Amino acid sequence: MAVRDTLNKIEELVASASHLPLTGKALIKEEELLKLIEEFRNELPQELGRAEEVLNNRDNIIRMAQIESDKIIKQAEKRAAQLVEENDVVTKAREKARITELQAQQKAASILENSRIQAKQFQEGVNQYSHQVFDQLINNVANTANSINDMEIILKQAMQILQQSKMALTKQAYANSQVQTQPEPKPQDYQQNPQS
Repeated sequence: MAVRDTLNKIEELVASASHLPLTGKALIKEEELLKLIEEFRNELPQELGRAEEVLNNRDNIIRMAQIESDKIIKQAEKRAAQLVEENDVVTKAREKARITELQAQQKAASILENSRIQAKQFQEGVNQYSHQVFDQLINNVANTANSINDMEIILKQAMQILQQSKMALTKQAYANSQVQTQPEPKPQDYQQNPQS
């Protein structure tokens, strides 16, 4: 401020002045002091005018400062709420991610366990089916073997019958051939041997 600077200059002028011994009076350069006083006189109205303007506009300045202060407070509160909300969103997102990860792990464990159970059931089913197939094959082979044994017995019986028939035919043929090679009996043979 120019007024304050001028007062400082006047103070320095007084402080640096020569003093008359035993009188307590100082010798100040009149011309220099008058110049500073004139400078002070010129600057004082401007400073007073500015001060009066500040006083007149004090209410406006206070009101504007209050508005600006309220605006800054609202912005700060809004930002704080936003940060809290963002923090809440982040916290909720992390919690949701944790729950989702836990659910995914549980689902994977459940799928794995179900797969193991299904694989075990499938293996048991395959084993049971294999046993059934082998049992059926064994039964079929046994039945076939029994049928073959029965057929063998039947074939043996048929062979015996055929052999017996053949032997009978052979005897019959032999008998027939014997009958044809003997001479026909004459009537007198019958008379000589009537029992024949």
